[in-house]
Amino acid sequence: MTAFDTVAGYARRGAAYYRKNGARLTAARFFLGVSSRLSQPRSGSSAKRLLRRKPLHMLTTFDDAAAVDWTTTPPWRERPRQLGEGPFTTAWIMSPPGKSSGGHQNIFRFLSFLEGAGHRVQIFLYSSDPMPIDVQAVRDMLAESVAYPHLRAPIEIYRPESGVGPDADAIFATGWETAYPAYLDPSDARRFYFVQDFEPSFYPVGSENKLAENSYRFGFEAFTAGRWLAQKLAADYSMTTHPFDFATDLTVYARSNDARRSDVFFYARPVTTRRGFELGVMALAEVKRLRPQTTIHMAGWNVADWDIPFDYVNHGAMRIDELSPLYNRCAAALVMSLTNMSLLPLELLSCGTIPVVNDAPNNRLVSDNPNIAYTPLSPGALARQIVEILDDPDQLERSREAARSVHGLSWTDSGLQFVRAFEEAMHG
Repeated sequence: MTAFDTVAGYARRGAAYYRKNGARLTAARFFLGVSSRLSQPRSGSSAKRLLRRKPLHMLTTFDDAAAVDWTTTPPWRERPRQLGEGPFTTAWIMSPPGKSSGGHQNIFRFLSFLEGAGHRVQIFLYSSDPMPIDVQAVRDMLAESVAYPHLRAPIEIYRPESGVGPDADAIFATGWETAYPAYLDPSDARRFYFVQDFEPSFYPVGSENKLAENSYRFGFEAFTAGRWLAQKLAADYSMTTHPFDFATDLTVYARSNDARRSDVFFYARPVTTRRGFELGVMALAEVKRLRPQTTIHMAGWNVADWDIPFDYVNHGAMRIDELSPLYNRCAAALVMSLTNMSLLPLELLSCGTIPVVNDAPNNRLVSDNPNIAYTPLSPGALARQIVEILDDPDQLERSREAARSVHGLSWTDSGLQFVRAFEEAMHG
């Protein structure tokens, strides 16, 4: 094998890893591997062996994961911070937000509610990636994005040696990897967990699956996106939980097309396994067999590299202000949610688009809106449901009713739920 063949092989494997895991994890794997190899002594033919070494890389740092012993009582629980009446200073530890990161966008939405209620917010960026975080690039992205609200909160890199500082009254973890530095932080601040999904399900059974699950055993109080997470974390891990309701932003998502529709939307994220990409493609292949003239739109990720057995329109990752016009072209939308429900079904309803969602408690407990077409998780059943919506003689009235059904929902109400629960927890 030539040197060119070796490099080409690495390139193919790197491209495959990127398609499966996305840019952030690919960069982390590459640079952590490079840094670990450069730190090793080289002798003889060791370079070839070093190229085969795999880094011990996870979303949390190896040292943080090893240092947390949740079976003992941490100092912040033994000697909890004495609090006044408020307002309070909150420190939020999070991974660096991205331009199209829906989870971060939702976190920032609730940070804006905290600031609006008079509380102070501090943001600390945490990453196990060997590449340094470019804080200014993050600030610039946030300032330019229409998807993020503008906050007064300062943004800095989380440094374990200094932690969040002595002024923080509460520390919020925002994902399983950030629960570890939140647990270890030297502050006596109260510990909370902003939980948007059941993250152990993001991994096969193994170290990361168990490290994510263990984060629910840290003794943090949880604020959860919807009732399914609240019930699961309380029942399985004895966590104190405070659910907030899902809503939709009617200033962004609105019904503007009162004509009959014939297109179908698919929330396509093959790099996010909980979105059931392959199952969705199976269902849509059957839709195309039954209704060959149907136009299928895919958005959420650039799927050009996947072998999809029918013609479709590839929109890739879209700006949120581009979504409503696309939704308004579609009679039905396939949204697979194998863990906590996506925000998309309510946003689609706002546009008069009927979401077809796999039927399961993790979805129904979040929203029992009767206009969501909950369907058994069978490709054939999902396809038949989509075709029924396309062929429905009452499609127009069904679309109008779908939009009317969410007019009473407001993220402001959800924000008030969250702020009230937070203030009660701080006084409790």
